Amino acid sequence: MKVRRAARHLLLALAAALVLASCSSLNYYAQAAQGQLSLLNDARPIEDWLSDDHTDVKLKLRLATARQIRTFAVQELGLPDNKSYRNYAALKRPFVLWNVVAAPELSLKPVQWCFPVAGCVSYKGYYDKDAAMDFARSLRAQGMDVQVGGVPAYSTLGWFNDPLISTFINYPDAELARLLFHELSHQVVYVQGDSQFNESFASAVEEAGVERWLAEFGNPAMHDNFVRFSARKQQFIALLLGCRRDLAQVYASGMSEADKRTGKARLFKKLQDDYQVLKASWGGYAGYDRFFAEPLSNAHLAAVATYNDFIPAFRTLLVREKTFPRFYAAARALAALDIAERHKRLAALGATGPVVAGTHE
Repeated sequence: MKVRRAARHLLLALAAALVLASCSSLNYYAQAAQGQLSLLNDARPIEDWLSDDHTDVKLKLRLATARQIRTFAVQELGLPDNKSYRNYAALKRPFVLWNVVAAPELSLKPVQWCFPVAGCVSYKGYYDKDAAMDFARSLRAQGMDVQVGGVPAYSTLGWFNDPLISTFINYPDAELARLLFHELSHQVVYVQGDSQFNESFASAVEEAGVERWLAEFGNPAMHDNFVRFSARKQQFIALLLGCRRDLAQVYASGMSEADKRTGKARLFKKLQDDYQVLKASWGGYAGYDRFFAEPLSNAHLAAVATYNDFIPAFRTLLVREKTFPRFYAAARALAALDIAERHKRLAALGATGPVVAGTHE
């Protein structure tokens, strides 16, 4: 019954999308609908897995941890108390889907694709890797820079009961908490066509949420591991943002296109070299190697600022509002503004910085 209801909702959404779609889009929407339905069909309640004698002991432990994190998300962070992340699906692939990102050869502005629910975003997701690679090849044939990246999790913004998935269930506890807090945050507030707002908001919630979760359930080893994880993440993002800044200067210069291509190649070579130095300083940690799985291109850096631009602003807002419910209300108020005014206020918030460290109670 649950899946049939979900199927009806999905078919309605698909029908609405098809009304707006060109013939070339029909196959894309069809694979999206089939992929989402398949994911829902594969999911079973956590309790079913825990009571099944055939379930691996390690998986039972991971599911019990996820259940505890999910409860914490509701009780302590005020995140939605619904059926999302209360089921589990075991997939036979390393990622739930693959995102295709594209940008012009000499620009860092990503190509946008628009959808009925999510609005305009800088990627197209495919449940089949071969389909994603085929689409990437068609974009490259048009002269675009393209990246294809595996995605372990995504949010349907509350339209469906997003399940826990084998693609991320084995993450370390704090990283699992981070991911669940982030994805659930998209169900709190989401603005069509403003990925900077959406991702920065969710990232700020995940940061504050993990801090509180570790304080209650973590141990010194877990805390130290997550501190190292977060430090590596920030160093890697700083590396990418530095390269992005330098590329932007090259593309905005009065150089010839040939010289811009030369500068582009030089900066991407420098990025690879700098990453190896950074990796060595981490003792060989290879968690970001898959970023370099394909030849580097503008598409790799086109959206890197999206997840980070307004995080300082939302940190400040959370400190000022003191509680998560008030913080969410303030975020919704920002979401109601037009994008120019919204970004202006977020930029001002980010410039001030938190005045005091808060408990976020």
